[in-house]
Amino acid sequence: MTERTTIHTLQVAQPLLSFINDTLLPATGVDQGQFWSGFDSIVADLAPKNIALLAERDRIQTAMDAWHTANPGPVAAGKAMKAYRKYLSQIGYLVPEPKNAQATTANVDAELAKLAGPQLVVPILNARYALNAANARWGSLYDALYGTDAISEADGCGKSPEGGTGYNPLRGAKVIAYCRHVLDRTAPLKTGSHVGSQGYTVKGGKLVVTLANGKNTTLADAKQFVGYTGNAKAPASVLFVHNGLHLDLQINKSTPIGKTDPAGVSDLIAESALSTILDLEDSVAAVDADDKVLAYRNWLGILQGTLSEEVHKGGKTFTRTMNPDREYTKPTGKGSVKLHGRSLMFVRNVGHLMTNPAILYQGADGKTHEIPEGILDAMITVTCALADLQKSRSSALRNSRTGSVYIVKPKMHGPAEVAFADELFGRVEKVLGLKPSTVKLGIMDEERRTSANLKACIAAAKSRVAFINTGFLDRTGDEMHTCMLAGPVMRKGDIKNSTWLGAYEKNNVNVGLACGLRGRAQIGKGMWAMPDLMADMLKAKIGHPMAGANTAWVPSPTAATLHAMHYHQVDVPALQKQMEKAVAKQDAKVLRDETLNQLLQFPVVAADAANWSAEDKQKELDNNAQGILGYVVRWVDQGVGCSKVPDIHGVGLMEDRATLRISSQHMANWLHHGVVTEEQVKHTLERMAAVVDAQNAGDAAYQPMAGNFATSAAYQAACDLVFKGKAQPSGYTEPLLHASRLKVKAA
Repeated sequence: MTERTTIHTLQVAQPLLSFINDTLLPATGVDQGQFWSGFDSIVADLAPKNIALLAERDRIQTAMDAWHTANPGPVAAGKAMKAYRKYLSQIGYLVPEPKNAQATTANVDAELAKLAGPQLVVPILNARYALNAANARWGSLYDALYGTDAISEADGCGKSPEGGTGYNPLRGAKVIAYCRHVLDRTAPLKTGSHVGSQGYTVKGGKLVVTLANGKNTTLADAKQFVGYTGNAKAPASVLFVHNGLHLDLQINKSTPIGKTDPAGVSDLIAESALSTILDLEDSVAAVDADDKVLAYRNWLGILQGTLSEEVHKGGKTFTRTMNPDREYTKPTGKGSVKLHGRSLMFVRNVGHLMTNPAILYQGADGKTHEIPEGILDAMITVTCALADLQKSRSSALRNSRTGSVYIVKPKMHGPAEVAFADELFGRVEKVLGLKPSTVKLGIMDEERRTSANLKACIAAAKSRVAFINTGFLDRTGDEMHTCMLAGPVMRKGDIKNSTWLGAYEKNNVNVGLACGLRGRAQIGKGMWAMPDLMADMLKAKIGHPMAGANTAWVPSPTAATLHAMHYHQVDVPALQKQMEKAVAKQDAKVLRDETLNQLLQFPVVAADAANWSAEDKQKELDNNAQGILGYVVRWVDQGVGCSKVPDIHGVGLMEDRATLRISSQHMANWLHHGVVTEEQVKHTLERMAAVVDAQNAGDAAYQPMAGNFATSAAYQAACDLVFKGKAQPSGYTEPLLHASRLKVKAA
């Protein structure tokens, strides 16, 4: 039985109460009486509104189900689409586009408003991951290239020399050549090339480069040289800037790499993850007060600059802390240049759906309810942020230098839900004495009703919006659930080529620019899910900045360093300006109609067109079942919300609840429409359980599922996600996962 203390109408679990009263409030100077009285009022006023929004979701889904039952199959262009859109407007799914949807967001840090670069998303429950992400603002390009498949291992260029161990000079030479070519592209010389350069010195405020032929030259654009460390005649590092991003050329002839380089160059440090989302949502398993306290404590520690973690690596133990800012001498030798040493950090709260037993409250019905978890997150994470806002301007470990708090809010369905988030943050600001719109909002454009009404969503929080982002995985899951009764969903691979997806990705950027987000906010793209396939990422992910997105998600600090190279290849702010002009020339109403017609084409086939072969159906089932089981078994049994899970071919994929939502909804859809049978699905799940067990054979904490089908909580949860998937709210996986995890923790 959880010990609780009653404060006003709130019954607070002891671990959370102790954290708030003994740690959080003393750290931020907030009065206990003020905090609890304000919190109690917020819950009393806003919890009923939260419940009403969820009831509205159910009403709309019921209306959608009625339409799809009466009008099965995909919606054809022309009259059918016109009738469909009319119906969506009648039921409140589509709302009129607002006349004034211009964002007015102010005091946004440059990392979000002005610059373009990679973004990390990491589970906040893991202090080591949080620190790694915070410190991923700067990364070694040498290490990122040498340690991944970005550089081929062909022709004797493996990570270790053939027949030996340790450093392979052949591979090292490839890395060095790659980085010199990066310099040629980003900081070109007046004459010659950085390749084979023999020296770098500073004379008269200019960078002098000695070429391979012994002649001296300077940069083609002298303004790109912005600082150095060490002695001007023999600098320890040279700092360049290009497209707003910095590159730090390290020079150290005493290192194994530097002593073999003609110029003594030992590394090229790239400004990498400009921003990071510390996640309380899809990548964590936080189901009770203990879990939430760990998350909040880590967020507070990040903002205080005190978070640390003991790390065991390579037979050594050391303490990881947050990196300091970086300081360089100006080219003239007078004065210094200070650069932020850490990624700018958001926190992602949970959405509006879930409740949490960390706090119980008495509702208007006189009954006791769990607190809406989004309200809990808002109150606590903003209070934690006071630790940053109260720092002096000269503080070495500030997060926001403009006095803002950055919160990503996921899984909102339409403008009314965005308006609720805006109201919630406003109420929290009042309790804490913060200026209106101190809290900035990141809108995840990952639900179909939000995509179809994106301008109205931005208008609903126009003074807060600092981020919009596409999320293909959750967005696909919502497509599947919304059109569950319309017909069999396409195979997952085919969905990537469907009409709605292309329109969705373009619409997010176009609407963001039309609403004035350029220079005010990030317009982002989704995750590269294969952390071991960096060569493929380098080929594919340049598409994100080329689409006008000034950030995109990557799975690791190493990936951030490599993806940063794309933002040197594409000047995103300049591209966004061109795109604004191009969109402005088009007829706004015609463009809106065309885009909306494409967005609303859900990915189903007619019942008589679901003629996939038995082999194709089984492959799809195997892929889905293996992915579900591989993720759920760690979530339920071990509380791991995000990890690299081998797929059915052994390729490691970064899995979180969004991928789970797709796979479970896909199987639920095929079951409902008779594409596959219940017996076939059960047999597939049992067979894939053995595959997942084998993939986890090296994990001492792992509990096998095969042979324990009746007793394995993880296996039962996986089955429920499929067989009860059609009935889950919006197809979300959280209710079933949380229930199973709580049972495992209780046992």
